[in-house]
Amino acid sequence: MDRAGERLKRARERLKLTFRDVEQASQEIAARHKNEEFIIALSRLADIENKGTLPSIYRLFSLCLIYRLDWDEVLSWYGIPRNQMVAEALEIGLEQTHLIQFPVKIGSENSGAPEVEIDPRQTNYLSQLLRRWAKLPMAFLDGYDSRYHRYGLIGLEDWSMYPILNPGSLVLLDDRRRRIVSEGWTNELERPIYFLERRDGYECGWCTVAGDRLLVQPHPSSPAKVRVYAYPGDVDVIGQVVGVAMLLTPRLRRRHTGATPKESPDQ
Repeated sequence: MDRAGERLKRARERLKLTFRDVEQASQEIAARHKNEEFIIALSRLADIENKGTLPSIYRLFSLCLIYRLDWDEVLSWYGIPRNQMVAEALEIGLEQTHLIQFPVKIGSENSGAPEVEIDPRQTNYLSQLLRRWAKLPMAFLDGYDSRYHRYGLIGLEDWSMYPILNPGSLVLLDDRRRRIVSEGWTNELERPIYFLERRDGYECGWCTVAGDRLLVQPHPSSPAKVRVYAYPGDVDVIGQVVGVAMLLTPRLRRRHTGATPKESPDQ
């Protein structure tokens, strides 16, 4: 495989740019950003191309701008698979419920779904994808406006909305729906679940506003207790949970009481 420096050299030569041209262009970028880290000196460019010297993120950014190169592709030349960030991040289990703040897209269309090379309009072979994204339903890939949606991940130790939201669930959040609704549902599955940001983390739950207090109610089957926060003040509503992708049977369950995890009965 060609070295990254050699690829950058070919990109420069295709544009018929000299080392001096690149240096001057990088100086203009540095001036606009008021940061000399963007400057690529003649000797440093020679080292990047011929000696395999690793450029800083600032110089790599300058090179991408000057050569009209795709940032993600150039990162891949250096062994950084940025297009796999979301999938690989989900391989790292975190105990706390949290937002997923990666930019998301499908192929070349910025639709808001996790960053995977899939066109939902075409037939696709999903085995390899689902091995890495076991919690991803096709419903997450299309049919909503990405301008108003974000992702959250229920922590592996967060049983507060079990069994509606299992630990490890990927949830889709509509940040237009931040007002706490107090009526309008007929059963627990229709009752809105809200994704909340505390001062020290995140959580999900049914919510009720009582004066200047927000009551966050867990599912009756969970080991969690009702939490009460000053509102507004101690907690912010990120949005309402409008979609979920999860394994139907969690493998292990550790209650908040500190009990030893045990296998689910049907495992």
